[in-house]
Amino acid sequence: MSIVAGIETSSTESVEHFDVLIVGAGISGIDAAYYLQKDCPGKSFALLEVQESFGGTWLTHKYPGIRSDSDLFTFGYGWKPWKGVPIATAEEILTYLDEALDEQDIRGHIRFQHDIKDATWSSEDKQWMLLAIRGDNGEQVEFTCNFLWMCQGYYRHSEGYTPEFPGAERFKGLIVHPQTWPEDLDYKDKNVLVIGSGATAATIIPAMAEDCAHITMLQRSPTFFHAGENRNDTANMLRELDVPDEWTHEIARRKILHDQKTITYRSFNDSQALKEELIAGTKSYLPQGYDVEKHFTPSYRPWRQRLAFVPNGDLFEGIASGKASVVTDQIETFTENGILLQSGEKLEADIIVTATGFNLSALGDINFTIDGEALNFADTWAHRGILFSGIPNMAWVFGYLRTSWTMRADMVAEFVCRLLNHMGDKGVDVVTPQLREEDRDMPERPWVDPHNFNAGYLARLMHIMPKQGDRDPWLHTQDYYTDKDTLPAADLDDGTLIYR
Repeated sequence: MSIVAGIETSSTESVEHFDVLIVGAGISGIDAAYYLQKDCPGKSFALLEVQESFGGTWLTHKYPGIRSDSDLFTFGYGWKPWKGVPIATAEEILTYLDEALDEQDIRGHIRFQHDIKDATWSSEDKQWMLLAIRGDNGEQVEFTCNFLWMCQGYYRHSEGYTPEFPGAERFKGLIVHPQTWPEDLDYKDKNVLVIGSGATAATIIPAMAEDCAHITMLQRSPTFFHAGENRNDTANMLRELDVPDEWTHEIARRKILHDQKTITYRSFNDSQALKEELIAGTKSYLPQGYDVEKHFTPSYRPWRQRLAFVPNGDLFEGIASGKASVVTDQIETFTENGILLQSGEKLEADIIVTATGFNLSALGDINFTIDGEALNFADTWAHRGILFSGIPNMAWVFGYLRTSWTMRADMVAEFVCRLLNHMGDKGVDVVTPQLREEDRDMPERPWVDPHNFNAGYLARLMHIMPKQGDRDPWLHTQDYYTDKDTLPAADLDDGTLIYR
């Protein structure tokens, strides 16, 4: 597999025009290109990608053990069967995407190392103008398009989130954030301290444990984990029966979605029993007498934050082996040799890993202007969580926070293609969401309801995100089981989409 692909040449003397420009060549961007070719075969398009190759998240992250925390039957595409184990490594995911690019003839449409700085809409010209800087030569290039499809993800690839830790400047060892992991980092026989207890920490710790002298996970409070074997019994049975890969993939996908629906329902309606089951699963991997109450019993109900899957219980096996440990406490200050906790305990470390999350990014941190007015994305209302009031001819892919991201990327792609074809049938060039008169008294609700899902990265930057209302089509439900029925049936002439 060749991950780094060649750079397309852009002319500095002319502006290239496409019917559709897709921003990003990760999971969402490749998915958008597939549906665009399938459902809108007459449309010209290109994908603009800031990195040197495809893959998005899976190219950005280089930390040890990098893997999915969603199963690949649902995180993978509905149109390309997944043939491996459910939880896959970054390398396996990149191989899968590499195959998809060739199988669907998408690779030639990608312009790599194009860092988009400005996106400007002109109502007079009925098009977007994008200004980008090429990373290979520093040249400024311009593109125009009729429709802009934002598939760049929802976090800032250039930097992760690190809180301001008191005394951090005094630490004489190395402080590393997983998002900017040095590929030559030598941690053999070193004492490593990982701050955080999310999916990233749960991945890094078992991957590093065998080579470190010792590795410690330091958390303020416990996180829910779902431990189990990295296999899918339904898919394995169907494979034994020589069922075609396409059928196996779809049946396994539907079974997983059915099970996820049950878990989600129980997280709201049977939360205590579900909590006890998850904790019992964790306990089964840990030594007799381990303090599960202190280190692995969260105070919140399941699924208010991401429920990370621990394949084969590897995080807990590292703890059981004595190579890894967990400390639940608050940081008082960094010291020259490690961290002093509020309890007075001292943790010594050669390397401190701040697995403390990422920075949310709205529309890729691109400067958006509409007819000379700077766009404040937070002032807009989300139309089905895809289009946004007052922004012409633009869609943004924001996937699910519980169900796999790709499940929503698929439905957004189908919706956008249906909208583009609908515009063609109507003979119009522009579509802009707009509140109806009866919508103007709607209460303003946050992009994601914090009572539903309250991950720290959302809470920190919810103020930069668009609003949702209390009625269709101004809802961002974050619920696959609602969207799968409402999005395909959405009325494109209900008065909330203004065409011209």
